[in-house]
Amino acid sequence: MSEIQNNKLTRIGVFYDGNYFLHVSNFYAYHHSRRSRISIAGLHEFVRYKIADEENKDVHLCQIVDAHYFRGRLSAQEASSEGNRLFYDRLFDDILMMEGVTTHYLPVRTIQGYRQERGIDVWMALEAYELALHKQFDAVVLIGSDSDFVPLVRKLHTLGVRVMLLAWDYEYYDEEGRRRSTVTSQDLWEEVTYPVAMQEMIDSRDEESNFQINRLFVERKRVNYVSEVENVQIEEDGEAKTSTVFSLKDGYGFVSFPQTNNLFFHHSFLVDTDFNDLREGDTVEFTLSRNDRGEPIARNVKLIR
Repeated sequence: MSEIQNNKLTRIGVFYDGNYFLHVSNFYAYHHSRRSRISIAGLHEFVRYKIADEENKDVHLCQIVDAHYFRGRLSAQEASSEGNRLFYDRLFDDILMMEGVTTHYLPVRTIQGYRQERGIDVWMALEAYELALHKQFDAVVLIGSDSDFVPLVRKLHTLGVRVMLLAWDYEYYDEEGRRRSTVTSQDLWEEVTYPVAMQEMIDSRDEESNFQINRLFVERKRVNYVSEVENVQIEEDGEAKTSTVFSLKDGYGFVSFPQTNNLFFHHSFLVDTDFNDLREGDTVEFTLSRNDRGEPIARNVKLIR
């Protein structure tokens, strides 16, 4: 790289697949040993240092000039029926706003009883390409994992824009107790300029990178619980019941309930309670419900303090 190029400002645009990012953040908050959410400010700092390292430049010459977050969103009426969902949505919006991230929302559609996001990836790709063209980004950072972004990467390359991918491959238990895995598209890995396997970096024991990795996470005392209720059809008897937590593990647990040999609950079923604040033996209030297989589970679980 010539001296002129080395002293030139690198303009970075960051684009979030919001639903994907929220699941990643949930994973680290409830399933990973760190028990903490990903910090937007820390992630942006990591991006600048990583771009500077890849391009052998001073980090002060690598600046995020634009950041955008795309996600499906419930209507106000639907969100208000789910406890504090409106409050926590607004809270996260405030965090994004403070970090200079522009939000883009499309309404979530309910199809055959299940909520679905439609058109988010296409909208994000179109916006990323248009902004890269008009704002002349030198590098675009994608936070996503879908092969739908491959055409975008190819188009950005025609503009001479380098593309960094921040992606995570991980496994977790969903709200029905089934093991799920998230795997990044191999086509997307191979297409981008700078592929970054985030889970490997985070779990690495490389002392030199520990400081930067630790700053990726919100300090535990500052973690704000965000309830993320997934697309599940249930039946509830509506009657509040009280029992104790029998066991806890990786974002899910069981409530003592002899009639059904204990009740499964997922971290997304908690109300006004952070999963990381629960302990075995704690007294909780809940409603008896059923999952899509007709099995009894505990919903609306709330710690009785």
